[in-house]
Amino acid sequence: MKKVLLICTGNSCRSIIAEALINAKIFGVEAKSAGVHINEEVNPLAKKLLESKGIWKDEYHSKTIDKFFNEHFDLLVTLCDYSYESCPIFPRPITKIHVGFTDPDGEPYKIYEELYKEMEYELLPRIKKALR
Repeated sequence: MKKVLLICTGNSCRSIIAEALINAKIFGVEAKSAGVHINEEVNPLAKKLLESKGIWKDEYHSKTIDKFFNEHFDLLVTLCDYSYESCPIFPRPITKIHVGFTDPDGEPYKIYEELYKEMEYELLPRIKKALR
């Protein structure tokens, strides 16, 4: 099983959506997500979206990147410019890619649906290619 770590600013929306998408749609890949900073909770509209798609898991929650420093990952994906610029060095070498997405926080639910589709059609193929 290949392992992917997704990094975003607060690990409450983009990285949680990406984590759920990868876990649901890419066979043989386990995704986890983290933030440069932590938020108190998962964005309610992100959770609602994932529930509507049938891929929400209660284990999804906001956590910081330091929780994963001692885990092995095959790929690290930064999902916003801030996480790309402030991503720390991991103890062991890891392949990294950057696929940036606009933060939908504060936007209407429709924007979350658009982000989901954008991730499905842009992010998933890039991850599959990077893991070959």
